[in-house]
Amino acid sequence: MAKEIKIVGLGAGDLNQLPFGVYRLLTETKHLFLRTKEHPVIDELNETITYRSFDDVYEANQDFEDVYRNIANILLEEAEVEDIVYAVPGHPLVAEKTVQILLTEGRQKGYTIIVQGGQSFIDAMFQALEIDPIEGFQLVDALGLESEHLQLRGHLIITQVYDQMVASEVKLTLMEQLPDEYKVKIVTAAGSSLEQIKEVPLYELDREVSINNLTSIYVPPVENQEILYHQFSEFRKIIAKLRGPNGCPWDKEQTHQSLKRYLIEECYELIEAIEEEDIDHMIEELGDVLLQVVLHAQIGEDEGMFSINDVIKEVADKMVRRHPHVFGDMTINSTDDVLSNWDKIKQGEKGGLETSSILDHVSKALPALSRAYQLQKKAAKVGFDWPVIEETWEKVKEEITEFEMELKQDANGKNAMQEFGDVLFALINVGRYYNIEPEEALISTNRKFYNRFRYIETKALESGKSLQDMSLEEMDHFWDEAKKIDKEG
Repeated sequence: MAKEIKIVGLGAGDLNQLPFGVYRLLTETKHLFLRTKEHPVIDELNETITYRSFDDVYEANQDFEDVYRNIANILLEEAEVEDIVYAVPGHPLVAEKTVQILLTEGRQKGYTIIVQGGQSFIDAMFQALEIDPIEGFQLVDALGLESEHLQLRGHLIITQVYDQMVASEVKLTLMEQLPDEYKVKIVTAAGSSLEQIKEVPLYELDREVSINNLTSIYVPPVENQEILYHQFSEFRKIIAKLRGPNGCPWDKEQTHQSLKRYLIEECYELIEAIEEEDIDHMIEELGDVLLQVVLHAQIGEDEGMFSINDVIKEVADKMVRRHPHVFGDMTINSTDDVLSNWDKIKQGEKGGLETSSILDHVSKALPALSRAYQLQKKAAKVGFDWPVIEETWEKVKEEITEFEMELKQDANGKNAMQEFGDVLFALINVGRYYNIEPEEALISTNRKFYNRFRYIETKALESGKSLQDMSLEEMDHFWDEAKKIDKEG
C-alpha cells in the first residue's frame, strides 16, 4: 500500500529559479497536487503537467486553519492509494502550515514524508531589499500577526499577504505600534522577472491593487527611539538609564524608603483624576504610578535583589492561581463566590497557617478611613457584624450620644477625641453595608466642597466684595446655587 508523499517547493518566482530535479518531478509525476496554481512556475508549465490544485478549498473555507487541515487530510487520503507529489510556493519548510501538519501527523500515522528542494523566498527577499539579517531579522505570518510579538528594532518580513483584506489586517496591526506615515515596502515575486518593490506609507498598505499570493511586506528597523516609547521595554530602558552611571543624580540617590511618599502622592493624584473623570489626567497619573513601580523594581535590580520580571511573574502567577474559574476548570457564578474562593486560595498559599489575628491581613499603611473599612470587612467574614442595618444605625446614634456627653464633660479631652473616632467608625460600618468605601466617599465630598466654595469666592469677586464682607446668608445663597448647578450637571 502506497503511503509516500514527496513535498517540493516551486520557489519564489519564475521557472528560471526552479532546480532541475524539482522540474523533472513536476513534469513526470502523474499524481501532482498544488497548494495553489497561482504561481509563475505553474503558469509556464501549465500545458505540460497534470495536477489538482487546492484553490477550491480556500474558496470553500473562511478560516485558514480549516483550509490547511482540509488540504492535509485530502493528501493523506490520496497517499493511501498511490504515491503523490505535493508542490507549494517557495520552500516547503518556510511558512507552510500544511507541510508541518504532514510532517507531524503524517509520520505519526506511518506515512513516508520526503521534503525535496525549492528555493525559499527569504534569500530572494534579502537580495531584493539588500538587507543583512545579521542586523536582526524576524519572519512572521500575516495570518497570525500579533502586535506585541513584533521585533521592530530589526528587519521585519511579513509573509502570506495574499490579498487586500489580509493587507488591511496587517496594516491595522502595525498601526498599533507604528505611525500611520511609517514607510514600508510591498515586495512581490522577489528574485524573479516579475519582481516588484513598492514603498508606501503604512496607511496606504491595503490600497495597493497588485497584492497577490507572492506578496510580502517589509518593515524597516525603527531607528527613532521615540516611536517606541509606548512599549514597556523601552520605558524600562529609560528608567535604567536614569539610574545608570551617566544618569540623573536625583534618580541615582533614590531608595525604596525615599520613594514611599512619592508613591502615596501619585496614588492620591490618580484617585483625584478618576474622581474628576478626566481621561487625560488619568493617563498622566497612571503613568506616574507606573513610574514609581518601575523605579522600585530598577532599584531592586541595581541591588541584585529582584527585577521587574520577578514582580510581573509574581502577580501573573497569583492572578492565574486565584482565578481557577477563568484559567482552570472551576465554575463560579457570582461575585460573592469569587471573593470567597479568593480568600480560601489566599489562605492556602500561606500553608493554612493563621496569623495571630485575621485582622493582621489589613495593612497598617492604609489611610485610617480605609483601614477601618477593611478591619470591619475582615471581622464581618467570621460573623462579627450586625445582622440588620437598623442595628448598625442604632450603634451610630449610641456613639453620637456618648460623644455629646463627653463634650459636656471635657470638650478638649482625650476621651472626646476617642468618642468622635467611635462615631466615625460606626458611620463607616453603615457605609460598608451599602458598599461605600469611606476614603473614596470623603474624597468626593472634599472635591464637592472645594468646587462649591470656589463658586462662592467667584461670586464674591464678581460683586466686588471680599468673603469677609459677605454675610453668612449671602454665602449660603451662593452655596445653594452651586449645589443646584452640581445636581443639574
